[in-house]
Formats: sequence, C-alpha cells, structure tokens
Amino acid sequence: MDGWDGAAVRAVVRVCEGATPAEAFDTASAGAWLAFDAAVRTLDDRPWLRPRPPDGTERPAPRLLDRLRGRVAAPVPAPPPAVALCDRDGRVRETALDAVRTAPELRPLLAVRCADWAPPVRERARTLLAELPGDALFPLAELILRLARRDRGGFARGLLEAALREGPAAEVLALTAHPDRETYRCAFRIAVERGLLTPTELATTAATCGDITLQDLCADAAVSASARPRGGDAENPPPDAAVLDRLLTARSPRVRSAGVTALRRAGRHSDAEPFLHDRSALVRACARYVVRQGGVDPQPLYRARCAEPAAHPGAAAGLGECGDRTVDAEVLWALAEHPLPAVRLHAITGLRALDAVARERLTPLLDDPSPAVVRAATRALLPDAAGIPEPLLRAWAAPDRPRAVRVAAARLRRAAERHRRPGTGYR
Repeated sequence: MDGWDGAAVRAVVRVCEGATPAEAFDTASAGAWLAFDAAVRTLDDRPWLRPRPPDGTERPAPRLLDRLRGRVAAPVPAPPPAVALCDRDGRVRETALDAVRTAPELRPLLAVRCADWAPPVRERARTLLAELPGDALFPLAELILRLARRDRGGFARGLLEAALREGPAAEVLALTAHPDRETYRCAFRIAVERGLLTPTELATTAATCGDITLQDLCADAAVSASARPRGGDAENPPPDAAVLDRLLTARSPRVRSAGVTALRRAGRHSDAEPFLHDRSALVRACARYVVRQGGVDPQPLYRARCAEPAAHPGAAAGLGECGDRTVDAEVLWALAEHPLPAVRLHAITGLRALDAVARERLTPLLDDPSPAVVRAATRALLPDAAGIPEPLLRAWAAPDRPRAVRVAAARLRRAAERHRRPGTGYR
C-alpha cells in the first residue's frame, strides 16, 4: 500500500460513513482499488463493527457487568458491500459477492476476489466474473493485468484476453492508447493478432514509441503485414516499400535494424549500404548481412568510406567489426586522432572490435576534450588498467580535471585493483 496508506484508510472510513467508493477515492485507478482492499484488512479498529445506538451517537462498548445484567448493546451494523468484499473473514467476503450483481461499480473488487487466497471466495468470484459480458471487462483491464502478477491471478486475465479477441475492434484499439504499460502492450499484441492495424500504423508506432517491447512487436508485424504477393516467391512476398522506408528512418536502432533486415526480402540489397556506417552496431551488423546476401563484400566499402571519415564517422567502427587486423588497424589508429569527436569515438570502437587496442597509444585519449571519447577509451582500457601508471591516474583524478576524466580515472583504478587481487578480474 505504499503511497496509498493514509488515503486508503481515509477512503475506508468514508465508505463506512456512507460515501460511495466513487466519492471516497479515484475508482478509475487500479492501484486505488488494491490499496482500498488491503486497507480494510489492515485496520485494527474496524469502524463498521462498532455498535451504534438508534440516535447515531457513539457510546462505549458495554462492560461485562452490563452484559451479565442483561443490558444488550445496539445491533452491530452490517458493513457496506464494498467493505464486506474486503473483510478479513472469508465468509463475509463470500457472502458479499452477490451484491456485485446489482452494483456494477463494485466489479473491480469482484476481479480482486478472483485472486483470493480462500478457495470458496475465489471460485464464487470467478463464476460471477465469467457471467459478465466481455465488454464489461475492458474498463477493468489495468486492474486485471496487475492482479495477473499474483499466484492466482491468471483466471481473470484469460477472460480479458478472450474478450479482447472476440470483442469490438474499437474497444481493443481504445486500449492501445491506455497509459498503463501492461494494458497497452496486451491490447497491441491482440490487435496485431487480429490484424486491426494497418502496416503503416504499425510502422509509425514502431518508429515513434519509446517502448522496446512494442517497437519489436510492431516493427516485425509491419514487415509481415505489408507483404503483398507481386511476383517472385508468392509464399514469401516482399514488404511494402513505404512501410520499409518508415522503419528505416526510425530513431530506434531496433526498429531500423528490422527495416534493414527486411531489405533482403524486398530485394533491395544495395539500399542497405548507407546503413553500413550507422551509429548503431546492431544496424551495422544487419546491413552487412544484407549486403553480403546481395553478393557484395562490405569490407572494401568500409575502407572506401574511411577515406572520407567526416562524412561517414560510423564507418570506422564497421571496419573494425569486419576488417583485417594486419591491414586495417593502422587506418583506425590514424582515425583515432581525427579532429571530429564522432570519428575518434567510432575509431576506438573499431579498435576494440578488431582487438587491436594498444594501451600506450590509447591512454592519451583519456584526456580528450570529448566526454564520449573519454568514455569509449575507458571501456577499451579497462581490461589492461593495471598497466596504467598510478601517478597518471592520480593526476587525472584531480579536482580541476573535467568530470568525465575524473570518472574515467576512478573506474580504471578500481579495475586495476581487481586485477591485482588474486582470484579476481575485470567484469
């Protein structure tokens, strides 16, 4: 109940005083319902069990002597249905379930009770939830998916997914815009299964969303859904050009890599060549695969692009990933001194990939004016940190040094200490 502790307890008290759940807390929030459920059981003093005289004033509970003399306290009022559905006593919770039939606003608690630890409560709640029409579950989607993380929470999720697969397309598409991550992921997955989104919509979602899971799902679905049988292999038609072009311009490397890989299926092998010097190693690897499938060796292309490094900074990294150490190492060392920081950065990445890092030659780059270059040089030198002179590391750790240099010195000193201790090593 973190964050809901006080608010949930106040909501329980208000409901006991006669307020509806909608008046007591935000009933659109799945977290608020779960907090309300937990708060009812954590209250030591359950206000709905206090005897109340007819005039409504509170009086102390009768003493033992009063009871022996036959003085009976006022009847104990029944708790409101919302509170009874969360009571500590499983018999109370089970009895209160019938109230949901005439109180649709309590359906969230019916979903909660489907994951109840008491089998009679759980089975009765599941029977009632299964009787509801499928569209009644859509407003409960976030709550149901949160409950699915519990040991007994899978039943309601199964009903929800079945309703989404069979329900109106508009309801499914509406949930794709839900703010809760699990909810919109579930809705998108089923929308893809049902073919409710066009290839262009899928490609746009993949290219613009920030959710990695959704990027992969929509990018793959866009490529598959955009395929049209137009000559060639009718069983494996090429994807639509407009959809591919949208994927290729995405900011996310994962989405661009899906578009680059699909170029092979589209027969556009040469269109993968500009991605050989992409800033992402994943995209570069996919581009090399497509180019090779088209019968072209990417190595000469990389060497040609490294002759114009300012126009193609990523070519230095790509050359290291597929080059020849004896031939290409010196080219990369020369690029490590290039005036552009991006070229120096990718040159260091290429040297690491080529396994051509030389500590003496790379150490000066730890004092580079570009923080990105300093970080790249640090990563390359970590395995050989024990060989860097300690006075040099102390000098770089001085307070007047740039922050990136001080951080690099600290990382390298820690790595050097691990190397010097027996049984340890760089991770």
